[in-house]
Amino acid sequence: MKTIRKSKYSLVGASSALALVLGGCTALDNYTSADETDATDETEVVVVEETVEVVEEKVQEVAQEYVEVTSEAKLAAILDAQPDEVKARYGARNPAETLAFFGIEPGMKVAEALPGGGWYSKILLPYLGEEGALVGAHYPDELWPLFGFGEEWATTRIEGTANWPNQAAEWGIEGGAKIKSVQLTKMPEEASDKLDAVLFIRALHNLNRFSNDETNFMGDTLTETYRVLKPGGIVGVVQHSGPESNSDEWANGSNGYLKKSAVIAAFEEAGFELVGSTDLNANSGDVPNEEEFVWRLPPVLAGTEEGTDERAAYEAVGESNRMTLKFRKPA
Repeated sequence: MKTIRKSKYSLVGASSALALVLGGCTALDNYTSADETDATDETEVVVVEETVEVVEEKVQEVAQEYVEVTSEAKLAAILDAQPDEVKARYGARNPAETLAFFGIEPGMKVAEALPGGGWYSKILLPYLGEEGALVGAHYPDELWPLFGFGEEWATTRIEGTANWPNQAAEWGIEGGAKIKSVQLTKMPEEASDKLDAVLFIRALHNLNRFSNDETNFMGDTLTETYRVLKPGGIVGVVQHSGPESNSDEWANGSNGYLKKSAVIAAFEEAGFELVGSTDLNANSGDVPNEEEFVWRLPPVLAGTEEGTDERAAYEAVGESNRMTLKFRKPA
């Protein structure tokens, strides 16, 4: 979504101007004079053609501005309708600005990594609308047991991948996008060159954390992402960002953080080009040392007790420092 510019023109006004000019063309065609010369005829035709071209350009420009304003207003209404507990995180997550930076528009076909309970999905579904599609892209089944939380926990997550379209349908969002569910490293063959965008919002660290020489979850995910995107398609990344000065071992994802340089290198190795970076979701107060993990901060606040000075200090920091990167599959 582009920055909105107010215009003194309207679609009706521009269209009316075009009609008047076109009407003028007809009148000129029917008008004859004994004093006219062939040169005068040709000059008048050129002038009219140039005027028509200018007005047509203005109509297209105003029409585009109208679409942009409508998209922005649609997203604003959707955000305003979210529950208070969702709105409470707008200051840290900046959904309107983030989606605008990534260029997400109604009608697009978008994959969202780890949609989970739907914080972003419940915004994207009505925003993309009936002409769009939202693909819930989940961890591959074989990754879940690696968390070490037990077989039952892993089985529940695996079943959740298959059931996600039903879960999303139960949200009862009218006029929402079409819904599908896939695994990040095993997207359907027929999905090649089909998606407009793929969003990784705080979703990369565990893919990197559990990658090894035998199973490269991160690399396989980026390879599949490249395959399913249309030429020119966009990848939007929001990821907990750790200090570049910390060790690579600490920043491998196990503490929730990745280094910005490592993320960029991984995407570029997969064939993407970096086309944008913003501090939109940055928090300069979050400077973890190598004894700290991201979940010490809100909203989780793990590892500290309520009412302690340590908890208060982490609450004062706020949510994590996050890189926001925009990549593109070359056209």
